[in-house]
Amino acid sequence: MLNIFVNLSLSKERMTLIDQLKWRYAAKKMNPGQVVPQDKVDRIVEAIRLTATSSGLQPYEVFVVTNPEIRQKIQAVANNQAQITEGSHLLVFAAWDDYTPERINMMFDLTNKTRGFTNDGWEAYRAMLLSKYPARGAEANYQHAARQAYIGLGTALIAAAEEQVDTTPMEGFVPAKVDEILGLAAHGLRSVILLPLGYRETGKDWLETLPKVRRDTGGFVTEVK
Repeated sequence: MLNIFVNLSLSKERMTLIDQLKWRYAAKKMNPGQVVPQDKVDRIVEAIRLTATSSGLQPYEVFVVTNPEIRQKIQAVANNQAQITEGSHLLVFAAWDDYTPERINMMFDLTNKTRGFTNDGWEAYRAMLLSKYPARGAEANYQHAARQAYIGLGTALIAAAEEQVDTTPMEGFVPAKVDEILGLAAHGLRSVILLPLGYRETGKDWLETLPKVRRDTGGFVTEVK
């Protein structure tokens, strides 16, 4: 028993972040009978919530969709990608449609309340954002907010790999239709990207056994010394 325990411990220890990232891929066939446990979903979503955003504004939200009918409607406007309904959960990243003074003030006020003090430099930074962001226009602000959502997506992919949960990031959908299905306009949001969560169906996913293809380090990383 001791040897078995030691081997299991070593196997777990050897499963580093790099190992987990080598394990993950964009699953093409998910097992519809296998549900991701709620505690794993909660940890993935919490990792997204804790991730970095520009100026700490957190200008996007995440919708966790499990309703089968809603997911079928989204699938119909997302090139019928099967993972949307074969997975057990669908994350929809939805960015602010604009940086309004109300939204900027909300986050700065939250910071002051959470930390229990105000700071002249921080308030000067607030004033600078209030003078610049709303003036850029809604579309420019949405595009900036959408890029912040992609940072959250990256965190989600890593967190899911840590949980040994399969994912498939998707841009192939009609955003306006997804916005309509979820009623996002009423919340001042626009959909950015979809992320089904589930488990690969072993033996039925053509991509599962193929090697991960990435450029080698020498062709990808340039060191400037």
